Amino acid sequence: MNAPIVRLFAVMLLLFALLVAWTSRWTVLQQEELQDNANNRRGLLEELRVPRGPIRDRDGAAIARSVERPDGTYQRRYPLGNLFGHPVGYSFATLGRTGLEQEYNDELLGKEDAVSTVLDQIVGKDQIGNELRTTLDAKAQRVAIQALGGRRGAVVALEPQTGKVRVMASEPEFDANELREESSLDAIPEGGAVNRATQGQYPPGSTFKVVTTVAAIDTGRYTKDSMISGKSPKVISGTPLSNSHGAQFGNITLTEALTKSVNTVFGTVGEELGGDTMQEYMERFGFSSRVEIDLPAGERASSGVRIPGRERFVKVDDRRVDVGRVAIGQGGLLATPLQMAQVASAVANGGELMKPQLGDRIVDREGRTVEDIEPESLGRVMKASTAQEVGDMMAGVVREGTGTAAALQGVSVAGKTGTAERNVQTDLNQPWFIAFAPRENPKIAIAATIEESQGGQGGTVAAPIAKAVLEELLR
Repeated sequence: MNAPIVRLFAVMLLLFALLVAWTSRWTVLQQEELQDNANNRRGLLEELRVPRGPIRDRDGAAIARSVERPDGTYQRRYPLGNLFGHPVGYSFATLGRTGLEQEYNDELLGKEDAVSTVLDQIVGKDQIGNELRTTLDAKAQRVAIQALGGRRGAVVALEPQTGKVRVMASEPEFDANELREESSLDAIPEGGAVNRATQGQYPPGSTFKVVTTVAAIDTGRYTKDSMISGKSPKVISGTPLSNSHGAQFGNITLTEALTKSVNTVFGTVGEELGGDTMQEYMERFGFSSRVEIDLPAGERASSGVRIPGRERFVKVDDRRVDVGRVAIGQGGLLATPLQMAQVASAVANGGELMKPQLGDRIVDREGRTVEDIEPESLGRVMKASTAQEVGDMMAGVVREGTGTAAALQGVSVAGKTGTAERNVQTDLNQPWFIAFAPRENPKIAIAATIEESQGGQGGTVAAPIAKAVLEELLR
């Protein structure tokens, strides 16, 4: 074989390899990404003749159902209106899919697997969708929406031992029914397309001191009785750091510092623990990666530290990061409400972090459960003894500290307030509250936050929201 033919053969072989690689990219390597893309409507058009299974709340109330039209196709209806717009999402041929409608698309269409689906088509068997029973609680969801009172923000409540999400509320919400005949998302209120519970990235403020406390005690570097100076201001990372309203404290215990949310104590602790240790414990809680939950990847944001001029998060051990201010929930630190609910949940569950889940089980049209969606552990964040101590410290915050507005009659609540500054000139804050209850036998972990509250504080704005939802869920 002469040289020109060999070269031609090599070129053709290379071109063929590139063709295989390129087609494999879309059909294999990025198949899931394409399926999750809300703009991919090819499957929707093909599936309009399939009676899509209903989506229900934990008590059986229909959140989404399909209605047959005169032309034999089916269209989605959402009986509860805007109550679950964000977690459930929508499924329309003109707009695509989002939320649980996308994540559980195959189950809702009754697709067992590719081979079975093709065989059913060959033999003429009608394809019928299965029902998705969720973990969501419609009554508690209404309480959360009412407590938010039209203010932009989010509430997430889940079971610490299972990860089952009972409440996922985000304001502004939207009613998917209003999108039914639309060809764009213009019917969604401004800002309403974002699920703030899983996509909102906000400075967590002093709620993050729970993470710093866990790292301090779990490493053995500190105990709940360690004495640290709470003077204000105090130089942290070369810059003076002050306590809220300039409050002065002498040498106080770590427990008292958490109860009174003393910035200079936790700035000192974070600086002494160092960036490596802080990064390790943050990652244990789930920071630095997309928040875990059964929603499409594009609807799940990550939490971490962002420095000016950089779009991506950086590690806390980066020399440009002020670890002392990260330790108090500032310094470029951003977190989703679900991530902060996970912080409370891990403490409540004895140090073990469970994966949050919205789906509970798949039920066929005969009422038989075809799949139980089992709880999944994401690993151990801290020792059980650490969780016990930190939980007791958080109970003190609600009993006699900054979180008294979340106290429930006859029920011990463990929590932590947070008030992150968003704009000092206009006095805009990000009030937070994270908690779990009952302290002795935790049933619910929760996070509540309001976006840019005028002068709002975590203890006076966010804590009452969490209290209202906890009261409903613990009835």
